[in-house]
Amino acid sequence: QVQLVESGGALVQPGGSLRLSCAASGFWFSSYAMSWVRQAPGKGLEWVSEINSGGGTIYYEDSVKGRFTISRDNAKNRLYLQMDSLKPEDTAVYYCAKAPRPYAVQKGIAVATTDYDFWGRGTQVTVSS
Repeated sequence: QVQLVESGGALVQPGGSLRLSCAASGFWFSSYAMSWVRQAPGKGLEWVSEINSGGGTIYYEDSVKGRFTISRDNAKNRLYLQMDSLKPEDTAVYYCAKAPRPYAVQKGIAVATTDYDFWGRGTQVTVSS
């Protein structure tokens, strides 16, 4: 069965860095686009970034562009999100999500759960002084 397991969330100070990981199993990982989606306290799902199946096409939400880097290692079935220059507004649960397609798309901020067919359980990122 499909499994997505996030790790790497932590409490960090503004300006700090974290790297999130997503371990995938149960499907042909290298055949599908993947995304990171986040949910801040009391807010809806917010799309963060998406990467195509081969890793050569990447899109970011404007507020994280230049600070976050999405990547994948298809040989290890792993998706990553390197987060630098973290801000308090980045505080959220971060989810790894599988797209039902190989290509990546630039999405609006709002995300519907039906945009992706499988989700991880999430990992908490808290940015606070």
